[in-house]
Amino acid sequence: MSHRYIPNTDQSISEMLREIGVSDIWELYSDIDGRYILPRPPDLEGPMTEMELYEHVKNILSKNRSGLKVFVGGGVWPHYIPAAVTEIVSRSEYVTSYTPYQPEASQGVLTALFEFQSMVADLYGVDVVNSSMYDWATAVAEAFLMAHRYRGGHRVLCARYVSPVRLGVARTYLAPAGLKLEEIPHNSDGELDVEALKERLGRDVAAVYVENPTFLGNIMSGLRAVSEVVHDAGSLLVVGAEPTSLGLLRPPGEYGADIVVGEGQPLGLPMSFGGPLMGILGCKMDRRLLQVMPGRLVGLTETLNRDRRAFTMILRTREQDIRRHKATSNICTNQALCAIAAAAYLSILGKRGMQELARHIFAKTAYMIEVLSKNGVEVPLVDAPHYMEFTYRMEGWRNGEILEKLLASGIVGGIPLRRAFPELGDAILTCVTEVHSKEDILKYAGVLAGGRV
Repeated sequence: MSHRYIPNTDQSISEMLREIGVSDIWELYSDIDGRYILPRPPDLEGPMTEMELYEHVKNILSKNRSGLKVFVGGGVWPHYIPAAVTEIVSRSEYVTSYTPYQPEASQGVLTALFEFQSMVADLYGVDVVNSSMYDWATAVAEAFLMAHRYRGGHRVLCARYVSPVRLGVARTYLAPAGLKLEEIPHNSDGELDVEALKERLGRDVAAVYVENPTFLGNIMSGLRAVSEVVHDAGSLLVVGAEPTSLGLLRPPGEYGADIVVGEGQPLGLPMSFGGPLMGILGCKMDRRLLQVMPGRLVGLTETLNRDRRAFTMILRTREQDIRRHKATSNICTNQALCAIAAAAYLSILGKRGMQELARHIFAKTAYMIEVLSKNGVEVPLVDAPHYMEFTYRMEGWRNGEILEKLLASGIVGGIPLRRAFPELGDAILTCVTEVHSKEDILKYAGVLAGGRV
């Protein structure tokens, strides 16, 4: 029987599975760890009245702990958000804005997005930045597809010390296009193994991807040499960078990055249990590269009588526009409000403020590493300067035991790395930013020291 509002009947599901060559619907979820799939529908209480449901949910929420000190990074980081940023993005003309199809009626939003593009392009040292991607992960995946459309080739080489979550999203994107990801190792000092890179490069490599600082927090200083090797082979260099680090480090565009990516969450967005986030995607000025860039660009022009400047969208390779089968990307409604928050944040801090913030975080990272090392902790596991994040482990302790002990003292200590980086053993990735005080760091170290007695 056909239902108007429940289109996926058993018959229609069977027809769709047969059409795509899948025998069972669970094959569509084969890439998901079985631990995260419910074997049966959850046993929910009910039905309830509105009042009963409110009380029930309130009791569940009361189990949450508040006042925890969060030292977790890995893609979403704790940062201070100036009150002015929250005030600006709370204005109704921004909160309610959608894609500005009519530029004559959307000059305010278009202006803010243009400023976002300009400031982020300056921060990353490139010519063009779009506005914007869903998050760093989708920006990475889209960058790989950009390189493939621009350069050809069916392989992408990735540094070992990059986010496993981002690579997981990238693999999902690349599989239908027939592209493969291959890893390039690092040396003991955290630098990319250039000799291994040379051996793997070839005419079929579309791009090489590195993150600096790496996912493990170490800063690489040899990326100009990497850039030369990559370009000599005819491939594109894609560099991922956490934006606050660029107040201190050389921007990727200056050492030859063709495409840059990053996560805009540190620029005025709360952690919010992991989203919404905002992906950064930019590139050098190359007409062919721009033509394969996903998302949208806002450009500056002038009115017909040439007496006023005006803003309008100049590139929209979106699936909902004409000829969707030829669309560059399926990226659709993107994070306009998040981009406006980032523009406000960058405007408030300015160049000097970003530099001071980055230096503060860098110094605090070095301080926490020093404090932990004096308490017998093996830190850091990569012999290099670190920014905001670093790895450590404790002899005789499993990372789960360490994190449980920290949590019992009100500290969310970090991310266990054994599954993603088994060569690091029971390592933990931890994070320190401007929101952590000296007392917070000493408490963290004190819990670890106490755990060894």
